[in-house]
Amino acid sequence: MSVVATLLSGQLLFAALVTGAIYALVALGLNLVYGTLRMLNVAHGDVVMLGAYAAYWTFSGLGVSPLVAAPAIAMLGALAGWLLYRGVIRRLLGSGATASTRLEGNSLLLFFGLSIIVQNAVALAFTPNNRGYSHLDQVHQLAGVAMTGNRIAALAIAGATCVGAALFLSRSLAGLSMRAVIERREAAYIVGIDVDRVQAASFAIGFASAALAGVLLSMLEQFSPFSGFPYTIAAFIVIILGGLGNVAAGLGAALLLGVLETYGVALTSANLRSVLLYGVFVGALLLFPRGLFARRAVRA
Repeated sequence: MSVVATLLSGQLLFAALVTGAIYALVALGLNLVYGTLRMLNVAHGDVVMLGAYAAYWTFSGLGVSPLVAAPAIAMLGALAGWLLYRGVIRRLLGSGATASTRLEGNSLLLFFGLSIIVQNAVALAFTPNNRGYSHLDQVHQLAGVAMTGNRIAALAIAGATCVGAALFLSRSLAGLSMRAVIERREAAYIVGIDVDRVQAASFAIGFASAALAGVLLSMLEQFSPFSGFPYTIAAFIVIILGGLGNVAAGLGAALLLGVLETYGVALTSANLRSVLLYGVFVGALLLFPRGLFARRAVRA
């Protein structure tokens, strides 16, 4: 396939949209947690991995469709996030600014340790081998583009969830309170916003969205106990490009990342997927430290 034919391929465009929608869903939770608490949750991708395993065992053990089990798995993810905040993070935060500053500095080590524990616990329980299953893999043709049912479902669910989250943050009182904590934490305290409740909600929503992303990913590709970290990196790229707390811009940044990765792999090699992902990560840090879309907003 020539370079021009590759760039004009509707098949690749559809694949890029699916990848971008998944990345946007993963980044949504990380954006909320990092925005409200300034904590580098490098274990975020492991929640995605746990969601994939939950969908796998629900489907293979109980015969329940992952799409049917998705709401329950997302709720379990939300419960896990809420318990982690109440049981660990809230105690470490304490009541003073000093404790908060210490936690911000140590969050990388905190979640890195949690990530190692989760990965090895899952590997010990389920072996480190790749898992996968087939569901909704019938091929549908639309305008000459072959689309499997699971990819159509993943695109629709991930996209709708991200759009719903953007509307929640821009239209609802709870969402506006969360945006206020993300943008001006001290000012949010002054005007009477319950910051503790907002932080707990951000953990719950963040873990729920990551678990939901894991369910969708489990239908598309194989996974293992150690497959979550690349999605953490992808989520950080989306946050860097889209800007902190800007879910709408994050959706555009995720689609851009999906296009760069999909077309980059098509033009080079599938073995270079990680190289492309980390290359975009380094480039985003160097070129757009405040966010690609954030800069445009300032100039306007």
